[in-house]
This record gives sequence, structure tokens and C-alpha cells, in this order.
Amino acid sequence: MASKVSPDGERGFIVPVGGAERKIRDPTILRRFVELCGGRGASIVVIPTASQAKDTGRRYERIFRDLDVRDVRAISLETRADCERSEVLDTLERADGVFLTGGNQLRLSTTLGGTPVAQLIRRRNAAGVHVAGTSAGAAFLCQHMIAFGDEGPTPRSGMVTLAPGLGLTNSVIIDQHFRQRDRLGRLLTALAYNPFATGIGIDEDTAAFLGPDDWIEVLGSGALTIIDPSKLDFSAMDSTPEGEPVSLVGIRLHILSAGDSYNISKRQAAPSAAKIAKARERTG
Repeated sequence: MASKVSPDGERGFIVPVGGAERKIRDPTILRRFVELCGGRGASIVVIPTASQAKDTGRRYERIFRDLDVRDVRAISLETRADCERSEVLDTLERADGVFLTGGNQLRLSTTLGGTPVAQLIRRRNAAGVHVAGTSAGAAFLCQHMIAFGDEGPTPRSGMVTLAPGLGLTNSVIIDQHFRQRDRLGRLLTALAYNPFATGIGIDEDTAAFLGPDDWIEVLGSGALTIIDPSKLDFSAMDSTPEGEPVSLVGIRLHILSAGDSYNISKRQAAPSAAKIAKARERTG
């Protein structure tokens, strides 16, 4: 569960990235994250636990240094015991930003879940530290995490398995590599279990910058698919046999690209001012 924000404080940004973000040649998403964290003077901690590639942490250290971050450190969290080490917790206490890499989100949940590291990241985010995750790292950020599921555009009973995530927010369920891996059906299925949260499907090289005011800003070359189940009239999830299509009536869906925004508390989507101006030019 997300930590409470103090009355005079402000939560840090939560930044899920759909994976395959540009790392060289105009890395727009990573540069914006660095700016949020304080630019050259920022201290950024990279957590490569989701990845089985041994050089993932070092690679992101180089990427952030190329963006002029002087203080960036990847911390090795291979076991739950690692998540109790005092030097690890001290490093996270000093961080302005935390970045979780891609890989396998179940490696994150089984290694970090319920540990002092997870608890500290939640507290630090509530105190203003910005937390980003790409691919598996993005899925892990919210309270209800898509652990795995099948591809396809149609929701089907049993199509997706959920697991507890990091818990920075319970307002959204995130899926990544969204359009590239045809994941609309599994995100709809996840929402059909309990239509409380907003579904956010994030394309590759695309990010949702969720600010403390509950507004999401879209950044990157792809799109966000926003699924709003708050007005759901009917769900057949409870009576649909395993593997069969699930009837859902009353779902709202938005497709948002760079510059567009969405308020998760008001369930309100808004195109960018530039797009509105262009539309007026065409019709005027």
C-alpha cells in the first residue's frame, strides 16, 4: 500500500515506461526523468533486479552519466537478504530518483516485495522522490501487478495472472510493450476482475509521467491506451468458462500521444493545446 504523504509534502512522480526507450540519439524520456530528479546534481539509484543480464546495471549507469548525472549507482539486489543491508538503505535514503530496469517483474516482486527496500521506496516516493520503471519495472510500480498473461485483443477468462506489486499507487494497473505485443485483451481481463483501477497500456519508447496532482502527461514516440472501467454496466467475468471471451459493457477507452494528459482521479482525458490549435486551424 502506498505510504501517506505528509500534510505539507508532495509525492514524487511515478513514471512507468513501456520498454525499449531511446537510450541514445535524443533519449527524451530518460532526459525528462533526470530533469525531474534535479539534473546534473541529481542522485539516481538504478535497481536492475528484474534483469538476468549482468551488465544491465552498469549499462544504465553509463546512460545516465551520458545525460550528465554525476551521482548514479546501480545496486545489486539478488536476494531478499540484500534488501536488508544498511548500505543499500543508506544509498536509497540519499537518492533523488530510483529507476527499475526491465526483465521479469516476478523477479522484482519475489525479491523486493515486503522488504525494507520496498518499504523505503514507498516512503521516499511519498516524500518527493521520483520513481521510474521500464518494461517489467513499469508493471511492478503499482499495487496490482500483471505477472503474466496471454496476447490478443479480446479479454478471456483466465487470460492474465495478477500479483502484488511495489504499491506506489492502487489507482492504476499498468501493462507495457502494449501495442507491440498485442496486450489489450489481458489488460481488459485484469480490469474485469475488479473495475476499480484505471488501466494504462504503454507502448514502447513511451512513458506516463504521473504527477502528485494525479495528472498523467504522455511523453515519447508511441501512445498510451487508457481504459476507464468506472462506468462499467456489466461484466461476465464471474460466469465465463476458462479461455472463453468475457463480455464487458460500458468500458471507456482513450488513445493519448505525446503532450496529451489524463487525470486519474477525475477520469478526464485532455488533448494537448498544440493539437487543439491545429484542429481549430483545419476547421476554421
